[in-house]
Amino acid sequence: MRPDQIKNLARECGFELAGIAPAVPVPEAAYYRQWTADGFAGEMRYLTDHRAIMRDDPRSLLPSARSILCAGRLYNGPQPYSTQFDGEDAAWISRYAWGDDYHQVLRRGLEQLVERVRAQEGEPFEWKICVDTAPLLERAYARHAGLGWIAKNTCLINQTMGSWFFLGELLLSLDLAPDEPPPDRCGTCTRCIDACPTAAIVATGLAEGPAWALDSRLCISYFTIELRGSVPE
Repeated sequence: MRPDQIKNLARECGFELAGIAPAVPVPEAAYYRQWTADGFAGEMRYLTDHRAIMRDDPRSLLPSARSILCAGRLYNGPQPYSTQFDGEDAAWISRYAWGDDYHQVLRRGLEQLVERVRAQEGEPFEWKICVDTAPLLERAYARHAGLGWIAKNTCLINQTMGSWFFLGELLLSLDLAPDEPPPDRCGTCTRCIDACPTAAIVATGLAEGPAWALDSRLCISYFTIELRGSVPE
């Protein structure tokens, strides 16, 4: 099967973005280890426990993996934005949570994709679906698959569609020609850093690697979703 065929099938299964990355270790694994060593994961122990080492190589999830189909599904729906209202008594639910459970939505789409690939692929192959909870550096592989670049705010940004995406991956034993990562288009812009109300986007000081990282211990989303204790004063 050609890469363009499987990417077209992914779009037919409801994914606006699709690309191929090789199932090999990436440099971002070293950056991830540094991020956790700096304590930026906070109390999210599932990011630092025995599963952490599995993130070094996708073949720890599927030993026969040779390619990763990275898929993105847009969740930027027609609902109004919080910026359209200024009432101090208004409370907002994060935009990604306004629909059905994305874990189930993406898994269903990737299961449909597997069935369509099976119907067209002449030889048997092995596969594994990953959606969010798998120990896989999915943003890094999505970048290598050409879906977007990693911005200063650590989000994956697609040039034409922005950053409003859920990500899912299909590890495949098929050998597919990979896509190329796009250029970093943040330039000198610092709007995300300037806008962050808790200054959670911090300089890494790294000579090589990302210049900015997210310190979860300062992030409001971490306080409201991941932190099991009280929100720091």
